[in-house]
Order: sequence, then C-alpha cells, then structure tokens
Amino acid sequence: MTNEPIERGALTWQPALDAWENSSLSDFADHVVVLGGPACSDYAELLDWSLGEPGPFWAAVASWQCIRWHDEPSASLVGATIPDVTMPDVTWFPGGTLNYAERMLAWATEQLDDTAIIELSQSRDRREVTWAQLVDQVARCRAGLVERGVGRGDRVVAFSPNISETLVAFLATASIGAIWSSCAPEFGVRAVTDRWAQIEPKVLIAVDGYMYGAKGIDRSAHVDQIAAALPSLEHIVHIGYLRPEGELSTDARVCAWDALLANHAPLEFEAVPFDHPLYVLFSSGTTGLPKPIVHGHGGIVLEHAKAWSLHYGLQPGDRVMWFTTTGWMMWNFLVSGLITGSTIVLFDGDPAAPDLLALWRVAADEQVDVLGVSAPFIMACRKDGIRPGDLVDLSRVRHLGSTGAPLPVEGFEWIPDAVGSHIQTGSMSGGTDVCTAFVGTAPTLAIRAGEIGARMLGCDVQAFTPTGDQCAPNETGELVIVAPMPSMPIGLWGDESGERYRSTYFDTYPGVWHHGDWITFFDDGACQITGRSDATLNRGGVRLGTADFYVIVDSMPEIADSAVVHLEDKDGGPGELILLVATAGGHELDDDLANRIKRALRSELSPRHVPDEIAALPAVPRTLSGKKLEVPIKRMLLGMPADKAASRDSLANPEALDHVAAWVAARTT
Repeated sequence: MTNEPIERGALTWQPALDAWENSSLSDFADHVVVLGGPACSDYAELLDWSLGEPGPFWAAVASWQCIRWHDEPSASLVGATIPDVTMPDVTWFPGGTLNYAERMLAWATEQLDDTAIIELSQSRDRREVTWAQLVDQVARCRAGLVERGVGRGDRVVAFSPNISETLVAFLATASIGAIWSSCAPEFGVRAVTDRWAQIEPKVLIAVDGYMYGAKGIDRSAHVDQIAAALPSLEHIVHIGYLRPEGELSTDARVCAWDALLANHAPLEFEAVPFDHPLYVLFSSGTTGLPKPIVHGHGGIVLEHAKAWSLHYGLQPGDRVMWFTTTGWMMWNFLVSGLITGSTIVLFDGDPAAPDLLALWRVAADEQVDVLGVSAPFIMACRKDGIRPGDLVDLSRVRHLGSTGAPLPVEGFEWIPDAVGSHIQTGSMSGGTDVCTAFVGTAPTLAIRAGEIGARMLGCDVQAFTPTGDQCAPNETGELVIVAPMPSMPIGLWGDESGERYRSTYFDTYPGVWHHGDWITFFDDGACQITGRSDATLNRGGVRLGTADFYVIVDSMPEIADSAVVHLEDKDGGPGELILLVATAGGHELDDDLANRIKRALRSELSPRHVPDEIAALPAVPRTLSGKKLEVPIKRMLLGMPADKAASRDSLANPEALDHVAAWVAARTT
C-alpha cells in the first residue's frame, strides 16, 4: 500500500502544567489505585492500562461512577481472554442488573432545585426544568405509559425534536424497561416508516410541527401517514409544539401530552440485565433499509459516564450543549450528560437563523462550558468570516467539540484566532454503531491542527492493512477495534442468529470490528481520519482521502458544496476522477473557476488530485445527518438507477438526487 508522508499540524492548544492534577482523570486514577490497580500519572499510562486490562478498567468506571446494581454482576468481562474466543462472543457484567434512567436521575436527590435542563427553541419561549421537575415529569410520563399498557420490552417511538418532552418520554420509557427510538420531525414519512416498521412500536409520541428559523413547518399530515403505516400502534401522544392550542385528531388512539402526564405515581425503575435493550438507533439507510442497531442499558451507562466525566470533565454545575437532532446519535450522547449532574442545554431550530452567530450567542447567554457542533458548521463560520469571540462572551467555554466529519486544519486554526485561544478543540470520531466516540481527546492532551488527540479510554482502535496487519506509525489503514467495548451493539433488531451482526462488523477481519474509515496514527498516539474507506479514491496505486479535496474546494467562496468520486480503470490505469460542485449564490462554474479549482488542488495537494472532470449541480445530495453521498453517486455513474442507489427519504435534500441523475443521463447520451 503506497502512502505519502503526512505533515503534522501545528500546536493550536496546550494544557496547563497542572492540568493532570486538576482533572477528573487524576481523581479516577487515584480510585484505580484504591481498587488495587496500577498507579497512572498521565493520560498515556491510563490509556495503556484501560486497553491492556479492559475488564478491570470498566469495573473501575462502574465503581467510580457509583453505578447502582440491583443485582451485583459476577464478573466484569467474560470471554475476551479465553483462547479461541473472539468478538463478539463476550459478555459484559454477567448477572448484573441496573437501569439507565435511574443512573441519569441519580443527582436529583442532591440538587432538586438546581437546573437540569435549559431548553431553547425557535418554536416557543425559553424553558428551564429543575431536577425536581424533571423527576416529577418522568414519573408522570411513566405512569401514563404504564396505564396505556407499556411494559418491559415494548417499543415507544418519538417523532419529536430536541425538546424537554422528548427527553422526559425517553427516560420514562427506559425506567419501565421498554425500548426507545426517535426520529427528527424533518424526516420524511418513508424514512420514518422504513425504520419503525422493523421494530413494531406500541406508542408514538409526535409533534404537530415546528419552526425552523422564521418558517413554520406543519407535520400533522406526516404524523397521520406514519401512524397509518404502523399497524402495531395502540396509542399516539400529541405534542402541540407548532400550534399549542390546536385540536386533537379524532383518532381514538390519540391523547394530548398533558393527558399522558395527568396522573402522578412514585418513580420506579425496572431492574434489567446489563445487555437489556435501551434503544434502537438506525444507520442512514442511503442504500437500503436502515440498519436497526440495538444498544443496551449497561453499555451506554458506562460508556457515556466515562466519556462525559473523564474526557470532558463534566461535573455538577457545568453546562453542556451539543447541536443535534433526535435522529442523530449525538442526541443520545448529549442527554446522557445528566449522568454527571451537569445541566444540559437543548436547542431546536435553524443554527443559522438569523445568522451563523446563533449557536455562539446561545453558548454565551447560557454560560456553556462544553459546546459541541459539526465540522461543517465550523467551516461555514470560518468561510463566512465571522469572529464569534469578538462579538459575544465565550470566556466560559473551555471545550469545543467537533464531529460529523473530519475537521480540517483550517478549522482548528480558525478557532483560537476567531473564537478563543483558551478553548480546547476536540475533534472526535465514532458513530451510531457504538453511540460514542472511540477517538477523541482529553483535558490533559495538547491539540494539533487537523488531528484527533488520542484513542478514548477503553477503545483499542488500530489501523490495519488489507491483510490484517497493524499499520506502522504514519501509515494509513482501515480503522478497526481489536478489543470489545461495552457500548458495541447487543445486536441488530430481528437478527436472532446474530449472523447479520457478524457479517456487518466482523467479516472483513474475523474477530475484529471493521468500521469503514481510513485512519492514520502517529508516534504520540494522535491520529487523522481521512474519509470513508468505501469511498476510496485510488489513482495509480495511490490512495487519496476525500476529506483532503473538501478542505480545498469547499473553502473557496464560489463553492457552496462539493463531492468527489473516482471510477477505477479495469486495466489498472489512473481511472477517472470526477468533482461535482454546487456554486454559491451569484457564481457559476466557468472555465476560470474550474481552472482555479484545478490549480489549487495541484499546488496544495498533488497533481493526482486534479480531477478529470468538474461538473456543476444545483445541490450535492446529503443524508439527514449531513454526510455527502459519494458512494451512491459513484453507483449511479456505474449505471445504477437513482432510486436503487439511494433512498430519497434518507436525504436532507432528495431533489439533489434528481440533479445527479439528470447529469449522469446527459453525460452518458
């Protein structure tokens, strides 16, 4: 495999000299010693121990986070060290029972009058919910669900945005031992029903619509169509979010949210096994039915407790906000911030309304400590030329998380200059499959532009060659996980034999989790992710990362979006490299712009990066979570019909698929 040298980015942030001593990492390390584990004096030593002794490490996390076991487990990890047993044939905390919702609400007893949730929405006024109010609402919602026949193992689904009602319903569902799934209300009907028809829900909780900026979006008809397509539904709970005084449907199954919460009962928690299903998350579903990924109570409790407390240092009194929708795993990650006793800030609406300062204003006004956004949002702010740190007070923000795509070098460099030099930038990568990040950062790690700081604790991530050998430092390979993590899925819904689960993750390298990204590790443990391995560009034996193209092309003021695909030559030649661009308003793709794009790619990357063809489209298709559709575009170029190459209802802009289809048709005639 040919690899060109990788130039390391410049340092953009460094921790204080006493960062370790003042971190929760140090407190946890002291706890490990009390339990009889090794003494660790920095992140690297703690990471090495967590990877070498995963059972004791995760047992220490459970102990340190005061996980309440209803039944004590007999061990922490069984199967991982037995000869001839490989993933996924392991069992975490056998015999242990607990409940996710119980751990999320544990801090309520110590801070009843403190704020648990701040809700900001373009659909209604700002709200605050105290811990006491949250417990009361969850108890009432639980009682309402139980009255409607919801029990352990039943499915409750929500067509609802990032608002307090959604979180209350989720915690109430988890408290019963029922199983949760949510879709954001911007999803199309087919995208929703393709997901939920697989899990046959008993209860649907839905809003009537929402405001996106200044525009009202009515979803009443969508809700009716979704309900009609789910024969398993017995109850529909209506949230009057767009029209609070709107009339209820005449469907006998429908009740109002307030009616669901009408009766109070003591809040109880069903004790469930460690691997009891908590929620079902779904893959993007761009090329077929979305994959139903089942996560368990125990794995999510431990993983999210570790991530929020150790990697972000959250504690009572802190405030955390991550811009997300309920159809993205970052919502599930965000709401677990409650496990630290922190206040979580929920935001629903257009992050660019009235302008790109919207989220920065929220972070300043709500005194947020940890703020999470997407890499494309950061790059859009940079491209727009705004300087949030000069316009609003972001002095309390200590960490800016970035996810959704690799954050380019220019994004890292923009943040200390335009947002604040005191802010640690934490690019991270993980996914719906594990509902967390497996590479990220920690408060004691320096940050280099364009890089992710380290493997997360307990995440044995490596780069593999095609033959299954570990790559050398600075060598790019397939991202794999070689040891089990508690938050790996407990399975795929309906896959009773486990065959589909194994073939999805463990077929490429038997016994090793294959994720589908290109990753490069450096000597110090930092890494770079350069794009999806299934969207590989390979010209003359040299692999090109798609992320490199987008750094150059998408930063040009004339370009609104782009996608790059490569058609291989069957005879081993360089093949055909095609760049699709959507121009920004007031611009068009002419010879001058095309030549400037080529010159920029040649000078800043290499001659191999110069496309053979540059074509203009009105828009580039993206998934509902914002990912570019490189693989479906390539399939269409190879002759696959548009509706087979990608599911329209899985796209944020389905009309863009028609633009690609029209271009392909014109190109081949």
